[in-house]
Amino acid sequence: MCGICGELNFSGTADQAAVSRMLPKLERRGPDAEGLWSHQQVSLGHRRLAIIDLSDKANQPMVDHELGLTIVFNGAIYNYPELRQQLKEEGYNFFTNGDTEVILKAFHKWGERCPEYLHGMFAFAIWDHRRESLFVARDRMGIKPLYFSKDLARFRFASNMQALLASGGIDTSVDSFALHNIFSLHAVVPAPRTVINGIRKLEPGTSMTLSKGGETSHRRYWSLRAERPATPMSEGEWTEAIHDALREAVRKRLDVADVPVGVLLSGGLDSSLLVALLAEAGVKDLRTFSIGFEDQPEEKGSEFEFSDQVVARYQTQHHKYHIPNDQVLKRLPEAINYMSEPMFGQDAVAFYLLSEQVSQQIKVVQSGQGADEVFGGYFWYPQIAEDENGSDVERLARHYFDRDHAEYLRMVTSPYQGEDYTSQLMGELLAQPHADTITDRILRLDTTTLIVDDPVKRVDNMTMAWGLEARVPFLDHHLVELAAQMPPELKLGNHAGGEGSKHILKKVARGLVPDAVIDRPKGYFPMPALKYVRGEFLDFMTDILDSQAARERGLINRAYIDNILKNPQADEHFTRIKGCKLWHLALLELWMQTHIDKL
Repeated sequence: MCGICGELNFSGTADQAAVSRMLPKLERRGPDAEGLWSHQQVSLGHRRLAIIDLSDKANQPMVDHELGLTIVFNGAIYNYPELRQQLKEEGYNFFTNGDTEVILKAFHKWGERCPEYLHGMFAFAIWDHRRESLFVARDRMGIKPLYFSKDLARFRFASNMQALLASGGIDTSVDSFALHNIFSLHAVVPAPRTVINGIRKLEPGTSMTLSKGGETSHRRYWSLRAERPATPMSEGEWTEAIHDALREAVRKRLDVADVPVGVLLSGGLDSSLLVALLAEAGVKDLRTFSIGFEDQPEEKGSEFEFSDQVVARYQTQHHKYHIPNDQVLKRLPEAINYMSEPMFGQDAVAFYLLSEQVSQQIKVVQSGQGADEVFGGYFWYPQIAEDENGSDVERLARHYFDRDHAEYLRMVTSPYQGEDYTSQLMGELLAQPHADTITDRILRLDTTTLIVDDPVKRVDNMTMAWGLEARVPFLDHHLVELAAQMPPELKLGNHAGGEGSKHILKKVARGLVPDAVIDRPKGYFPMPALKYVRGEFLDFMTDILDSQAARERGLINRAYIDNILKNPQADEHFTRIKGCKLWHLALLELWMQTHIDKL
Protein backbone atom coordinates (compact mmCIF):
# COMPACT_ATOMS: atom_id res chain seq x y z
CA MET A 1 0.00 0.00 0.00
CA CYS A 2 1.51 3.25 -1.06
CA GLY A 3 1.05 6.68 -2.58
CA ILE A 4 1.77 7.35 -6.25
CA CYS A 5 2.01 10.46 -8.41
CA GLY A 6 3.44 11.64 -11.69
CA GLU A 7 3.32 13.84 -14.76
CA LEU A 8 3.37 13.28 -18.50
CA ASN A 9 4.19 16.50 -20.36
CA PHE A 10 2.81 16.51 -23.90
CA SER A 11 5.31 18.87 -25.50
CA GLY A 12 8.32 19.35 -23.25
CA THR A 13 10.22 18.18 -20.21
CA ALA A 14 8.18 16.97 -17.25
CA ASP A 15 7.98 19.34 -14.31
CA GLN A 16 9.95 17.35 -11.75
CA ALA A 17 9.50 20.11 -9.18
CA ALA A 18 5.71 19.73 -9.40
CA VAL A 19 6.01 15.98 -8.77
CA SER A 20 8.33 16.69 -5.86
CA ARG A 21 5.67 19.00 -4.39
CA MET A 22 3.16 16.16 -4.55
CA LEU A 23 5.26 13.63 -2.64
CA PRO A 24 4.94 15.20 0.86
CA LYS A 25 1.14 15.02 0.53
CA LEU A 26 1.51 11.24 0.07
CA GLU A 27 3.95 10.63 2.91
CA ARG A 28 1.34 9.27 5.33
CA ARG A 29 0.27 6.70 2.72
CA GLY A 30 3.83 5.47 2.41
CA PRO A 31 6.07 6.26 5.39
CA ASP A 32 8.79 3.68 4.67
CA ALA A 33 10.53 5.02 1.55
CA GLU A 34 10.37 7.71 -1.14
CA GLY A 35 11.36 7.51 -4.80
CA LEU A 36 11.41 9.85 -7.80
CA TRP A 37 12.23 8.93 -11.40
CA SER A 38 12.29 11.29 -14.36
CA HIS A 39 13.14 10.98 -18.02
CA GLN A 40 12.35 13.70 -20.54
CA GLN A 41 8.55 13.97 -20.79
CA VAL A 42 7.68 11.85 -17.78
CA SER A 43 8.29 12.04 -14.04
CA LEU A 44 7.01 9.47 -11.54
CA GLY A 45 6.94 9.65 -7.74
CA HIS A 46 6.27 7.07 -5.04
CA ARG A 47 5.88 6.77 -1.27
CA ARG A 48 6.15 3.21 0.01
CA LEU A 49 4.41 1.27 2.76
CA ALA A 50 6.39 -1.98 2.84
CA ILE A 51 4.07 -4.98 3.11
CA ILE A 52 5.31 -7.48 0.50
CA ASP A 53 9.04 -8.05 -0.14
CA LEU A 54 10.40 -5.71 2.52
CA SER A 55 13.79 -5.33 0.80
CA ASP A 56 15.02 -2.14 -0.85
CA LYS A 57 14.95 -3.94 -4.21
CA ALA A 58 11.16 -3.60 -4.16
CA ASN A 59 11.25 0.19 -3.78
CA GLN A 60 9.58 2.31 -6.44
CA PRO A 61 9.49 3.76 -9.03
CA MET A 62 10.61 0.37 -10.30
CA VAL A 63 12.48 0.30 -13.60
CA ASP A 64 12.76 -2.84 -15.72
CA HIS A 65 15.58 -2.01 -18.11
CA GLU A 66 15.24 -5.30 -19.97
CA LEU A 67 11.58 -4.66 -20.83
CA GLY A 68 11.83 -0.89 -21.08
CA LEU A 69 9.12 -0.20 -18.48
CA THR A 70 8.84 1.90 -15.31
CA ILE A 71 6.00 1.55 -12.78
CA VAL A 72 4.53 3.22 -9.71
CA PHE A 73 1.94 1.05 -7.98
CA ASN A 74 -0.39 1.30 -4.99
CA GLY A 75 -2.22 -1.77 -3.70
CA ALA A 76 -1.83 -5.51 -3.29
CA ILE A 77 -2.09 -8.28 -5.89
CA TYR A 78 -3.30 -11.42 -4.15
CA ASN A 79 -2.60 -13.84 -7.00
CA TYR A 80 0.88 -12.54 -7.71
CA PRO A 81 2.65 -15.78 -6.65
CA GLU A 82 0.69 -17.76 -9.26
CA LEU A 83 1.21 -15.10 -11.93
CA ARG A 84 4.91 -14.91 -11.11
CA GLN A 85 5.30 -18.64 -11.56
CA GLN A 86 3.38 -18.58 -14.85
CA LEU A 87 5.48 -15.72 -16.20
CA LYS A 88 8.73 -17.38 -15.09
CA GLU A 89 7.74 -20.50 -17.00
CA GLU A 90 7.29 -18.31 -20.06
CA GLY A 91 10.83 -16.98 -19.80
CA TYR A 92 10.53 -13.79 -17.74
CA ASN A 93 13.35 -13.05 -15.29
CA PHE A 94 12.58 -11.54 -11.88
CA PHE A 95 14.84 -9.44 -9.67
CA THR A 96 12.42 -9.01 -6.72
CA ASN A 97 10.02 -11.23 -4.78
CA GLY A 98 7.01 -8.91 -4.64
CA ASP A 99 3.89 -8.09 -6.62
CA THR A 100 5.02 -4.83 -8.25
CA GLU A 101 7.39 -6.51 -10.67
CA VAL A 102 4.71 -9.06 -11.57
CA ILE A 103 2.55 -6.21 -12.88
CA LEU A 104 5.44 -5.02 -15.07
CA LYS A 105 5.86 -8.47 -16.62
CA ALA A 106 2.09 -8.88 -16.98
CA PHE A 107 1.89 -5.57 -18.84
CA HIS A 108 4.69 -6.59 -21.15
CA LYS A 109 2.94 -9.86 -21.95
CA TRP A 110 -0.71 -8.79 -22.08
CA GLY A 111 -0.56 -5.05 -22.69
CA GLU A 112 -3.75 -3.15 -21.83
CA ARG A 113 -5.43 -6.45 -20.92
CA CYS A 114 -3.07 -6.97 -17.96
CA PRO A 115 -5.56 -5.70 -15.31
CA GLU A 116 -7.87 -8.58 -16.26
CA TYR A 117 -5.27 -10.99 -14.87
CA LEU A 118 -4.76 -9.17 -11.56
CA HIS A 119 -6.72 -10.26 -8.50
CA GLY A 120 -6.57 -7.58 -5.86
CA MET A 121 -6.78 -3.86 -5.19
CA PHE A 122 -4.64 -1.56 -7.27
CA ALA A 123 -3.96 1.73 -8.95
CA PHE A 124 -0.82 1.97 -11.04
CA ALA A 125 0.89 3.84 -13.85
CA ILE A 126 3.41 2.32 -16.29
CA TRP A 127 5.62 4.33 -18.63
CA ASP A 128 6.48 2.36 -21.76
CA HIS A 129 9.90 3.67 -22.84
CA ARG A 130 9.71 2.22 -26.33
CA ARG A 131 6.17 3.18 -27.24
CA GLU A 132 6.48 6.45 -25.29
CA SER A 133 3.05 6.01 -23.74
CA LEU A 134 1.61 6.03 -20.24
CA PHE A 135 -0.79 3.32 -19.08
CA VAL A 136 -2.86 3.83 -15.90
CA ALA A 137 -5.38 1.42 -14.38
CA ARG A 138 -7.63 1.05 -11.34
CA ASP A 139 -9.00 -2.11 -9.71
CA ARG A 140 -12.48 -3.46 -10.43
CA MET A 141 -14.07 -2.32 -7.16
CA GLY A 142 -12.31 1.06 -6.92
CA ILE A 143 -10.66 0.20 -3.62
CA LYS A 144 -7.51 2.10 -4.54
CA PRO A 145 -7.91 5.73 -5.69
CA LEU A 146 -6.44 7.41 -8.78
CA TYR A 147 -7.05 11.14 -9.25
CA PHE A 148 -5.84 13.09 -12.26
CA SER A 149 -5.80 16.47 -13.98
CA LYS A 150 -5.42 16.88 -17.73
CA ASP A 151 -5.13 19.91 -19.95
CA LEU A 152 -3.52 20.68 -23.32
CA ALA A 153 -0.05 20.76 -21.77
CA ARG A 154 0.13 17.84 -19.38
CA PHE A 155 -1.42 14.93 -17.51
CA ARG A 156 -0.84 14.62 -13.78
CA PHE A 157 -2.05 11.90 -11.41
CA ALA A 158 -1.90 11.07 -7.71
CA SER A 159 -3.41 8.89 -4.99
CA ASN A 160 -5.16 11.85 -3.40
CA MET A 161 -6.48 15.27 -4.35
CA GLN A 162 -4.21 17.00 -1.85
CA ALA A 163 -1.16 15.98 -3.90
CA LEU A 164 -2.62 17.24 -7.16
CA LEU A 165 -3.59 20.53 -5.55
CA ALA A 166 -0.02 20.90 -4.27
CA SER A 167 1.35 20.44 -7.79
CA GLY A 168 -0.16 23.81 -8.77
CA GLY A 169 -2.18 25.14 -11.67
CA ILE A 170 -5.43 23.31 -10.77
CA ASP A 171 -8.85 24.82 -11.52
CA THR A 172 -10.43 24.80 -8.05
CA SER A 173 -13.88 26.09 -9.04
CA VAL A 174 -16.82 24.01 -7.84
CA ASP A 175 -18.35 21.47 -10.23
CA SER A 176 -22.12 22.09 -10.10
CA PHE A 177 -22.91 18.54 -11.27
CA ALA A 178 -20.74 17.08 -8.50
CA LEU A 179 -22.23 19.45 -5.92
CA HIS A 180 -25.68 18.07 -6.75
CA ASN A 181 -24.32 14.55 -6.28
CA ILE A 182 -22.77 15.46 -2.92
CA PHE A 183 -26.03 16.70 -1.43
CA SER A 184 -28.17 13.96 -2.97
CA LEU A 185 -25.95 10.92 -2.37
CA HIS A 186 -24.47 11.79 1.07
CA ALA A 187 -21.16 13.04 -0.36
CA VAL A 188 -20.80 10.44 -3.12
CA VAL A 189 -19.54 11.87 -6.40
CA PRO A 190 -19.32 9.00 -8.90
CA ALA A 191 -16.21 8.87 -11.07
CA PRO A 192 -15.00 10.53 -13.18
CA ARG A 193 -16.09 13.77 -11.46
CA THR A 194 -14.99 15.36 -8.21
CA VAL A 195 -16.28 18.50 -6.49
CA ILE A 196 -13.36 20.39 -8.09
CA ASN A 197 -13.60 21.11 -11.82
CA GLY A 198 -9.89 20.67 -12.39
CA ILE A 199 -9.58 17.18 -10.87
CA ARG A 200 -11.11 13.94 -12.09
CA LYS A 201 -10.74 10.31 -11.01
CA LEU A 202 -10.35 7.14 -13.03
CA GLU A 203 -13.45 4.96 -12.94
CA PRO A 204 -13.19 1.55 -11.24
CA GLY A 205 -12.60 -1.34 -13.62
CA THR A 206 -11.10 0.89 -16.30
CA SER A 207 -7.72 1.78 -17.75
CA MET A 208 -6.44 4.73 -19.74
CA THR A 209 -3.58 5.00 -22.23
CA LEU A 210 -1.98 8.34 -23.10
CA SER A 211 0.45 8.90 -25.94
CA LYS A 212 3.39 11.26 -25.56
CA GLY A 213 1.36 13.88 -27.44
CA GLY A 214 -1.69 13.57 -25.20
CA GLU A 215 -3.99 11.39 -27.30
CA THR A 216 -6.09 9.43 -24.81
CA SER A 217 -8.06 6.19 -24.95
CA HIS A 218 -10.18 4.58 -22.22
CA ARG A 219 -10.96 0.91 -21.82
CA ARG A 220 -13.44 -0.75 -19.47
CA TYR A 221 -12.02 -4.17 -18.65
CA TRP A 222 -14.65 -5.31 -16.11
CA SER A 223 -18.36 -4.94 -15.49
CA LEU A 224 -20.77 -6.72 -13.17
CA ARG A 225 -23.67 -8.86 -14.35
CA ALA A 226 -26.54 -9.40 -11.90
CA GLU A 227 -28.41 -12.24 -13.60
CA ARG A 228 -29.46 -15.69 -12.43
CA PRO A 229 -27.13 -18.56 -13.41
CA ALA A 230 -28.08 -20.94 -16.20
CA THR A 231 -28.36 -23.79 -13.69
CA PRO A 232 -30.52 -22.87 -10.66
CA MET A 233 -29.04 -23.47 -7.20
CA SER A 234 -30.76 -24.34 -3.95
CA GLU A 235 -30.43 -22.20 -0.84
CA GLY A 236 -28.07 -24.76 0.64
CA GLU A 237 -25.89 -24.70 -2.47
CA TRP A 238 -25.78 -20.90 -2.39
CA THR A 239 -24.82 -20.93 1.28
CA GLU A 240 -21.98 -23.37 0.65
CA ALA A 241 -20.75 -21.49 -2.43
CA ILE A 242 -20.72 -18.13 -0.64
CA HIS A 243 -18.99 -19.64 2.38
CA ASP A 244 -16.29 -21.15 0.17
CA ALA A 245 -15.77 -17.92 -1.79
CA LEU A 246 -15.59 -15.80 1.36
CA ARG A 247 -13.24 -18.26 3.01
CA GLU A 248 -10.96 -18.02 -0.03
CA ALA A 249 -11.16 -14.21 -0.08
CA VAL A 250 -10.08 -14.05 3.56
CA ARG A 251 -7.28 -16.55 3.00
CA LYS A 252 -5.83 -14.66 0.02
CA ARG A 253 -5.71 -11.42 2.00
CA LEU A 254 -4.02 -13.23 4.85
CA ASP A 255 -1.37 -15.11 2.89
CA VAL A 256 -0.09 -12.20 0.78
CA ALA A 257 1.71 -10.18 3.46
CA ASP A 258 5.12 -10.37 5.08
CA VAL A 259 3.77 -8.67 8.23
CA PRO A 260 1.04 -9.60 10.80
CA VAL A 261 -2.65 -9.01 9.91
CA GLY A 262 -5.45 -7.92 12.28
CA VAL A 263 -9.19 -7.12 12.11
CA LEU A 264 -11.15 -3.91 12.68
CA LEU A 265 -13.89 -5.41 14.86
CA SER A 266 -16.99 -3.20 15.04
CA GLY A 267 -19.28 -5.69 16.76
CA GLY A 268 -21.43 -6.14 13.68
CA LEU A 269 -21.98 -9.32 11.70
CA ASP A 270 -19.47 -8.57 8.94
CA SER A 271 -16.31 -7.92 10.93
CA SER A 272 -17.27 -10.63 13.44
CA LEU A 273 -17.52 -13.14 10.60
CA LEU A 274 -14.05 -12.14 9.40
CA VAL A 275 -12.66 -12.94 12.86
CA ALA A 276 -14.39 -16.32 12.75
CA LEU A 277 -13.08 -17.14 9.28
CA LEU A 278 -9.54 -16.13 10.18
CA ALA A 279 -9.75 -18.38 13.22
CA GLU A 280 -11.17 -21.09 10.97
CA ALA A 281 -8.11 -20.60 8.73
CA GLY A 282 -5.87 -21.40 11.68
CA VAL A 283 -4.60 -17.91 12.56
CA LYS A 284 -3.06 -17.88 16.01
CA ASP A 285 -2.82 -14.81 18.23
CA LEU A 286 -5.32 -12.92 16.08
CA ARG A 287 -5.33 -9.20 16.86
CA THR A 288 -8.63 -7.31 16.95
CA PHE A 289 -9.40 -3.62 17.47
CA SER A 290 -12.61 -1.81 18.50
CA ILE A 291 -13.51 1.81 19.17
CA GLY A 292 -16.43 3.47 20.95
CA PHE A 293 -17.67 6.96 21.79
CA GLU A 294 -19.89 8.69 24.32
CA ASP A 295 -23.59 7.86 24.27
CA GLN A 296 -26.23 10.39 23.31
CA PRO A 297 -29.82 10.12 24.60
CA GLU A 298 -30.94 8.90 21.19
CA GLU A 299 -28.12 6.46 20.44
CA LYS A 300 -25.39 4.42 22.09
CA GLY A 301 -21.82 5.33 21.19
CA SER A 302 -20.28 1.86 21.09
CA GLU A 303 -20.99 -1.75 20.19
CA PHE A 304 -18.61 -3.22 22.75
CA GLU A 305 -21.30 -5.53 24.14
CA PHE A 306 -21.22 -7.41 20.83
CA SER A 307 -17.52 -7.20 19.96
CA ASP A 308 -16.69 -8.46 23.46
CA GLN A 309 -18.65 -11.67 22.76
CA VAL A 310 -16.61 -12.34 19.61
CA VAL A 311 -13.38 -11.69 21.49
CA ALA A 312 -14.46 -14.06 24.25
CA ARG A 313 -15.30 -16.83 21.79
CA TYR A 314 -12.06 -16.63 19.80
CA GLN A 315 -9.72 -15.36 22.53
CA THR A 316 -8.21 -12.71 20.30
CA GLN A 317 -5.55 -10.22 21.36
CA HIS A 318 -8.06 -7.43 21.72
CA HIS A 319 -7.54 -3.68 21.92
CA LYS A 320 -10.53 -1.54 22.90
CA TYR A 321 -10.52 2.25 22.75
CA HIS A 322 -13.14 4.63 24.20
CA ILE A 323 -12.91 8.21 22.91
CA PRO A 324 -14.58 11.07 24.83
CA ASN A 325 -16.46 13.75 22.89
CA ASP A 326 -13.96 16.50 23.67
CA GLN A 327 -11.28 14.40 22.00
CA VAL A 328 -13.50 13.83 18.95
CA LEU A 329 -14.11 17.54 18.51
CA LYS A 330 -10.42 18.34 18.96
CA ARG A 331 -9.33 15.80 16.32
CA LEU A 332 -12.14 16.37 13.81
CA PRO A 333 -10.31 19.03 11.74
CA GLU A 334 -7.29 16.75 11.64
CA ALA A 335 -9.35 13.94 10.13
CA ILE A 336 -10.84 16.30 7.55
CA ASN A 337 -7.30 17.26 6.54
CA TYR A 338 -6.80 13.70 5.31
CA MET A 339 -10.05 13.46 3.34
CA SER A 340 -9.28 13.43 -0.37
CA GLU A 341 -12.88 14.51 -0.95
CA PRO A 342 -15.68 15.65 1.39
CA MET A 343 -17.05 12.68 3.36
CA PHE A 344 -20.31 12.96 5.30
CA GLY A 345 -20.08 9.51 6.88
CA GLN A 346 -20.04 10.05 10.63
CA ASP A 347 -17.62 7.17 11.08
CA ALA A 348 -14.79 8.89 9.18
CA VAL A 349 -13.34 10.37 12.35
CA ALA A 350 -13.92 7.03 14.10
CA PHE A 351 -11.83 5.19 11.51
CA TYR A 352 -9.22 7.94 11.69
CA LEU A 353 -8.84 7.68 15.47
CA LEU A 354 -8.99 3.89 15.44
CA SER A 355 -6.37 3.67 12.68
CA GLU A 356 -4.03 5.86 14.71
CA GLN A 357 -4.09 3.29 17.51
CA VAL A 358 -3.99 0.22 15.28
CA SER A 359 -1.02 1.51 13.26
CA GLN A 360 1.07 1.43 16.44
CA GLN A 361 0.54 -2.34 16.58
CA ILE A 362 0.40 -3.63 12.99
CA LYS A 363 0.48 -2.54 9.33
CA VAL A 364 -2.36 -4.59 7.79
CA VAL A 365 -5.99 -5.15 8.84
CA GLN A 366 -9.01 -6.82 7.33
CA SER A 367 -12.23 -4.83 7.40
CA GLY A 368 -15.90 -5.61 6.70
CA GLN A 369 -16.74 -2.91 4.14
CA GLY A 370 -18.89 -4.05 1.25
CA ALA A 371 -20.93 -6.77 2.93
CA ASP A 372 -24.07 -4.63 3.23
CA GLU A 373 -23.96 -3.57 -0.42
CA VAL A 374 -23.11 -7.01 -1.80
CA PHE A 375 -25.55 -8.96 0.41
CA GLY A 376 -28.40 -6.46 0.85
CA GLY A 377 -27.95 -5.29 4.43
CA TYR A 378 -29.45 -1.80 4.44
CA PHE A 379 -33.06 -0.98 5.34
CA TRP A 380 -33.74 0.94 2.15
CA TYR A 381 -33.22 -2.07 -0.13
CA PRO A 382 -36.51 -3.80 0.80
CA GLN A 383 -38.25 -0.41 0.85
CA ILE A 384 -37.25 0.15 -2.77
CA ALA A 385 -38.15 -3.42 -3.74
CA GLU A 386 -41.63 -3.12 -2.22
CA ASP A 387 -42.30 0.31 -3.75
CA GLU A 388 -43.86 -0.46 -7.15
CA ASN A 389 -44.64 3.12 -8.19
CA GLY A 390 -42.59 4.84 -10.86
CA SER A 391 -39.26 4.22 -12.51
CA ASP A 392 -36.18 2.68 -10.89
CA VAL A 393 -34.62 6.08 -10.26
CA GLU A 394 -37.83 7.50 -8.79
CA ARG A 395 -38.01 4.59 -6.36
CA LEU A 396 -34.32 5.02 -5.48
CA ALA A 397 -34.79 8.75 -4.90
CA ARG A 398 -37.81 8.29 -2.61
CA HIS A 399 -35.93 6.02 -0.23
CA TYR A 400 -32.27 6.97 -0.63
CA PHE A 401 -31.61 10.52 -1.83
CA ASP A 402 -30.71 12.97 0.93
CA ARG A 403 -32.74 15.78 -0.62
CA ASP A 404 -35.26 16.10 -3.40
CA HIS A 405 -34.24 18.35 -6.25
CA ALA A 406 -36.70 21.04 -5.13
CA GLU A 407 -35.03 21.24 -1.71
CA TYR A 408 -31.62 21.33 -3.36
CA LEU A 409 -32.66 24.36 -5.41
CA ARG A 410 -33.76 26.10 -2.21
CA MET A 411 -30.48 25.21 -0.55
CA VAL A 412 -27.84 26.35 -3.07
CA THR A 413 -27.38 29.83 -4.48
CA SER A 414 -28.24 30.61 -8.10
CA PRO A 415 -24.77 30.05 -9.65
CA TYR A 416 -24.97 26.39 -8.60
CA GLN A 417 -28.55 25.67 -9.53
CA GLY A 418 -29.28 23.55 -12.56
CA GLU A 419 -30.93 20.35 -13.64
CA ASP A 420 -31.52 17.25 -11.53
CA TYR A 421 -28.10 15.92 -12.44
CA THR A 422 -28.12 13.12 -9.89
CA SER A 423 -31.38 11.57 -11.12
CA GLN A 424 -30.11 11.76 -14.68
CA LEU A 425 -26.89 9.94 -13.81
CA MET A 426 -28.54 7.33 -11.58
CA GLY A 427 -31.13 6.70 -14.29
CA GLU A 428 -28.40 6.02 -16.84
CA LEU A 429 -26.57 3.64 -14.53
CA LEU A 430 -29.71 1.77 -13.49
CA ALA A 431 -30.68 1.33 -17.14
CA GLN A 432 -27.54 -0.61 -17.99
CA PRO A 433 -28.25 -4.18 -19.19
CA HIS A 434 -27.63 -7.53 -17.49
CA ALA A 435 -29.55 -7.13 -14.21
CA ASP A 436 -32.74 -9.13 -13.69
CA THR A 437 -34.75 -7.21 -11.05
CA ILE A 438 -34.83 -3.77 -9.49
CA THR A 439 -33.04 -5.15 -6.43
CA ASP A 440 -30.32 -6.52 -8.69
CA ARG A 441 -30.00 -3.13 -10.36
CA ILE A 442 -29.90 -1.21 -7.08
CA LEU A 443 -27.34 -3.53 -5.48
CA ARG A 444 -25.17 -3.45 -8.60
CA LEU A 445 -25.30 0.36 -8.61
CA ASP A 446 -24.35 0.46 -4.95
CA THR A 447 -21.57 -2.13 -5.23
CA THR A 448 -19.90 -0.76 -8.35
CA THR A 449 -20.50 2.99 -7.98
CA LEU A 450 -21.89 4.36 -4.73
CA ILE A 451 -19.84 2.30 -2.28
CA VAL A 452 -16.63 3.33 -4.05
CA ASP A 453 -16.99 6.94 -2.98
CA ASP A 454 -18.52 6.36 0.43
CA PRO A 455 -17.32 3.61 2.82
CA VAL A 456 -14.52 2.29 0.58
CA LYS A 457 -12.94 5.70 0.04
CA ARG A 458 -13.50 6.65 3.67
CA VAL A 459 -11.69 3.59 4.99
CA ASP A 460 -8.83 3.98 2.50
CA ASN A 461 -8.31 7.65 3.41
CA MET A 462 -8.55 7.24 7.15
CA THR A 463 -6.40 4.11 7.43
CA MET A 464 -3.76 5.36 5.01
CA ALA A 465 -3.52 8.60 6.99
CA TRP A 466 -1.66 6.42 9.50
CA GLY A 467 0.18 4.13 7.07
CA LEU A 468 -2.26 1.29 7.75
CA GLU A 469 -3.36 -1.01 4.92
CA ALA A 470 -7.03 -2.08 5.02
CA ARG A 471 -8.03 -5.19 3.05
CA VAL A 472 -11.70 -5.81 2.28
CA PRO A 473 -12.55 -9.48 1.61
CA PHE A 474 -16.25 -8.78 0.98
CA LEU A 475 -15.19 -6.83 -2.12
CA ASP A 476 -13.20 -9.68 -3.60
CA HIS A 477 -14.40 -9.53 -7.19
CA HIS A 478 -14.92 -13.28 -7.42
CA LEU A 479 -17.17 -13.16 -4.36
CA VAL A 480 -18.99 -10.09 -5.72
CA GLU A 481 -19.60 -11.77 -9.08
CA LEU A 482 -20.97 -14.87 -7.37
CA ALA A 483 -23.23 -12.91 -5.01
CA ALA A 484 -24.59 -10.80 -7.89
CA GLN A 485 -26.07 -13.97 -9.42
CA MET A 486 -27.91 -14.89 -6.23
CA PRO A 487 -31.71 -14.41 -6.14
CA PRO A 488 -32.54 -11.18 -4.27
CA GLU A 489 -34.78 -12.96 -1.75
CA LEU A 490 -31.72 -14.84 -0.47
CA LYS A 491 -30.17 -11.48 0.37
CA LEU A 492 -33.15 -9.52 1.64
CA GLY A 493 -34.66 -12.52 3.38
CA ASN A 494 -38.24 -11.81 2.28
CA HIS A 495 -39.35 -15.44 2.32
CA ALA A 496 -40.72 -17.87 4.89
CA GLY A 497 -38.29 -18.60 7.70
CA GLY A 498 -35.83 -15.99 6.42
CA GLU A 499 -32.97 -14.62 8.49
CA GLY A 500 -33.79 -11.05 7.44
CA SER A 501 -31.31 -8.83 5.61
CA LYS A 502 -28.06 -10.50 4.55
CA HIS A 503 -29.91 -13.81 4.82
CA ILE A 504 -27.22 -16.01 3.25
CA LEU A 505 -24.41 -14.30 5.15
CA LYS A 506 -26.25 -14.99 8.39
CA LYS A 507 -26.61 -18.63 7.35
CA VAL A 508 -22.85 -18.78 6.82
CA ALA A 509 -22.23 -17.13 10.19
CA ARG A 510 -24.60 -19.34 12.23
CA GLY A 511 -22.44 -21.48 14.49
CA LEU A 512 -19.32 -19.40 13.84
CA VAL A 513 -20.48 -16.09 15.31
CA PRO A 514 -22.43 -15.64 18.57
CA ASP A 515 -26.20 -15.68 17.93
CA ALA A 516 -26.55 -12.31 19.68
CA VAL A 517 -24.39 -10.73 16.99
CA ILE A 518 -26.29 -12.40 14.14
CA ASP A 519 -29.77 -11.66 15.49
CA ARG A 520 -29.20 -8.08 16.64
CA PRO A 521 -30.78 -5.23 14.67
CA LYS A 522 -28.62 -3.78 11.91
CA GLY A 523 -26.14 -1.35 13.45
CA TYR A 524 -23.93 1.42 12.08
CA PHE A 525 -20.51 2.55 13.24
CA PRO A 526 -21.88 4.90 15.95
CA MET A 527 -20.71 8.51 16.20
CA PRO A 528 -23.78 10.05 17.91
CA ALA A 529 -22.35 13.53 18.49
CA LEU A 530 -22.14 14.16 14.74
CA LYS A 531 -25.71 13.00 14.21
CA TYR A 532 -27.61 14.49 17.14
CA VAL A 533 -25.84 17.83 17.19
CA ARG A 534 -25.91 19.91 20.36
CA GLY A 535 -23.61 21.71 22.79
CA GLU A 536 -19.99 22.16 21.70
CA PHE A 537 -20.62 20.34 18.42
CA LEU A 538 -23.44 22.70 17.53
CA ASP A 539 -21.25 25.70 18.38
CA PHE A 540 -18.44 24.24 16.25
CA MET A 541 -20.67 23.81 13.19
CA THR A 542 -22.36 27.16 13.66
CA ASP A 543 -19.00 28.92 13.71
CA ILE A 544 -17.99 27.21 10.48
CA LEU A 545 -21.16 28.16 8.65
CA ASP A 546 -21.14 31.72 10.04
CA SER A 547 -17.49 32.29 9.11
CA GLN A 548 -16.45 34.97 6.66
CA ALA A 549 -15.05 32.28 4.35
CA ALA A 550 -18.42 30.52 4.17
CA ARG A 551 -20.30 33.74 3.52
CA GLU A 552 -17.87 34.81 0.80
CA ARG A 553 -18.00 31.39 -0.84
CA GLY A 554 -21.74 31.77 -1.20
CA LEU A 555 -22.56 28.13 -1.95
CA ILE A 556 -25.50 27.78 0.43
CA ASN A 557 -28.43 30.14 0.90
CA ARG A 558 -28.33 31.77 4.34
CA ALA A 559 -32.04 31.22 4.85
CA TYR A 560 -31.51 27.44 4.50
CA ILE A 561 -28.64 27.48 7.02
CA ASP A 562 -30.52 29.64 9.51
CA ASN A 563 -33.58 27.40 9.34
CA ILE A 564 -31.54 24.31 10.25
CA LEU A 565 -29.66 26.09 13.01
CA LYS A 566 -32.97 26.99 14.70
CA ASN A 567 -33.62 23.32 15.43
CA PRO A 568 -31.02 20.83 14.15
CA GLN A 569 -32.96 17.92 15.73
CA ALA A 570 -36.15 18.51 13.73
CA ASP A 571 -37.20 15.49 11.66
CA GLU A 572 -36.96 17.41 8.38
CA HIS A 573 -33.29 18.11 9.11
CA PHE A 574 -32.39 14.43 8.89
CA THR A 575 -32.04 12.62 5.57
CA ARG A 576 -33.99 9.54 4.53
CA ILE A 577 -31.13 7.33 5.68
CA LYS A 578 -30.79 9.19 9.01
CA GLY A 579 -27.95 11.57 8.15
CA CYS A 580 -27.66 15.02 9.76
CA LYS A 581 -28.12 17.82 7.22
CA LEU A 582 -26.34 20.34 9.43
CA TRP A 583 -23.26 18.12 9.54
CA HIS A 584 -23.37 17.86 5.73
CA LEU A 585 -23.22 21.63 5.34
CA ALA A 586 -20.51 22.12 7.96
CA LEU A 587 -18.34 19.29 6.67
CA LEU A 588 -18.31 20.53 3.08
CA GLU A 589 -17.50 24.09 4.17
CA LEU A 590 -14.71 22.99 6.50
CA TRP A 591 -13.28 20.73 3.77
CA MET A 592 -13.23 23.69 1.36
CA GLN A 593 -11.55 25.90 3.95
CA THR A 594 -8.97 23.19 4.67
CA HIS A 595 -8.07 22.14 1.14
CA ILE A 596 -8.98 24.99 -1.21
CA ASP A 597 -8.75 28.24 0.72
CA LYS A 598 -5.23 27.53 1.98
CA LEU A 599 -3.67 27.04 -1.46
